[in-house]
Amino acid sequence: MAGALDGKVALVAGATRGAGRGIAVELGAAGATVYVTGRSTRTQRSEYDRPETIEDTADLVTGAGGHGIAVPTDHLVPSQVRALVDRVAAEQGRLDVLVNDIWGGEHLFAWDTPVWEHDLEKGLRLLRLAVETHAITSHHALPLLLRGTGGLVVEMTDGTAAYNRDTYRNSFFYDLAKTAVLRMGFSLGHELGPRGATAVALTPGWMRSEIMLDAFEVTEETWRDAVDRVPHFCISETPSYTGRAVVALATDPGVSRWNGQSLSSGGLAREYGFTDLDGSRPDAWRYLTEVQDVGGPADATGYR
Repeated sequence: MAGALDGKVALVAGATRGAGRGIAVELGAAGATVYVTGRSTRTQRSEYDRPETIEDTADLVTGAGGHGIAVPTDHLVPSQVRALVDRVAAEQGRLDVLVNDIWGGEHLFAWDTPVWEHDLEKGLRLLRLAVETHAITSHHALPLLLRGTGGLVVEMTDGTAAYNRDTYRNSFFYDLAKTAVLRMGFSLGHELGPRGATAVALTPGWMRSEIMLDAFEVTEETWRDAVDRVPHFCISETPSYTGRAVVALATDPGVSRWNGQSLSSGGLAREYGFTDLDGSRPDAWRYLTEVQDVGGPADATGYR
């Protein structure tokens, strides 16, 4: 896809690590100018207290063939988001792709803990980071995106609409946050479609993010070592896989057919033919439904 997005401008809100970084780099590899935002910089860490920074992501975007621009932004602060969009408008005069990937809640939810036992302050903080940030960013960025035609908005979440409808997702607060973002994709599709733009909700599968690799004490090169301890990790995928899904959408002249829908990296790989870095096509949500959640033995044959 090299050069397919030459002249296009993207904003990946929440691009410090994980899916956001993978998306930003793949957009860069396709030739886009990519503004990457987050709270972790080379001079100040966010509450995650992890080493990844938005400057590193911007360098990876540029190294991949695009133009990466790091802008420190707390997306809970409307004035900072407004200043970010004003800068994009002043420097580029356009916005073609908006990816709302702000999250920051990994340390804020407790697995299988009912709402009355869950730490309330952490739960409410999670909702603010996962939901309010997306609303603030869309409010300020969409007028710029709508100056042109054919713009794309991608709301990043965890789980498809079908899967999350029938499956309890970890805790009350996590479940609510991810479902809310799915609905954002639908609602924005309703508002943007008649105005010539497209909005979707997109989920990766079991993603080998920096945090996940650290938790399993493996690297991207040695990730299969974790399968002995966590057998269903065999279906996992890299952040680049989701990035390629976004590039496929952004370069599709018929992307409006997906407007308002819930999509997955694996589902879009079947549609567009792209692969993960290793040449495989993991289809995590089909695997979870047909193998893991029904108690089947871990075996990704036919699912990647």
